[in-house]
Amino acid sequence: MLAIARRNAIKEQLQEHKSVTITDLAARLNVTKETIRRDLRTMEESGELIRTHGGAYILDGVQNDIDISTRQVLKTAEKQIIAQKCDALIQPGDFIYLDGSTTAWFIARKIASRKLTVLTNSLEIAKILSSSNTVHLFVIGGEFSPSSMSFVGDGAIRNLQQYFVDKCFISCRSVSMEFGMTDTNDNTAVLHRIALEHAKQRFLAVDHSKLNGASFSSLAPLKELDGIIMDAEFTAQWQECLKQNQVRIY
Repeated sequence: MLAIARRNAIKEQLQEHKSVTITDLAARLNVTKETIRRDLRTMEESGELIRTHGGAYILDGVQNDIDISTRQVLKTAEKQIIAQKCDALIQPGDFIYLDGSTTAWFIARKIASRKLTVLTNSLEIAKILSSSNTVHLFVIGGEFSPSSMSFVGDGAIRNLQQYFVDKCFISCRSVSMEFGMTDTNDNTAVLHRIALEHAKQRFLAVDHSKLNGASFSSLAPLKELDGIIMDAEFTAQWQECLKQNQVRIY
């Protein structure tokens, strides 16, 4: 297969799935992994995709739900900064909610030795905290979603409605000054809305790449938050917007 044909095939896969792996592309196109790596390097240089360890992804589309295997290796340094800031906001004995985002995985690792009660719908967070001697863990059940390694659907919604927490930490796909928080999946958005309603303090934990976009499903306006925790500084325009909505910056 010619290089141009391979790259067009890669584009088609990215448009359909939003993320791809080198292993899958090599098998699908019947070429070596090194050939795929060269194609991805070339396509990244021309601005067609963003490479990751083991694959690539694109940010196009309002329903761009990137596969969990890709998301867990994206922006790890940024997520560590966010987790550190979240840890500083949590007090001993707090009851907190962590969503199923990969950002929340980093928060879970950071707080694993603290004396807390943690409520989550994430199987991965349950694994992280299951060996903790200090965390009292509650896991929301429901339909298991392999794409997010978390529990979703009507069962999870009913289960979450039973609980109230001191602080909730959620993430989302996009944040807009005009449209507030939005996500790629309506099931996830519903769980986030309940978590916000059932928390005394409500925090959004996102890296800077999530700003200035809109995804498929509306989650909540910015004024519903007590604070946004981000890895970088906000622009002056964002700072003014958050000040008007009485949202603290961390």
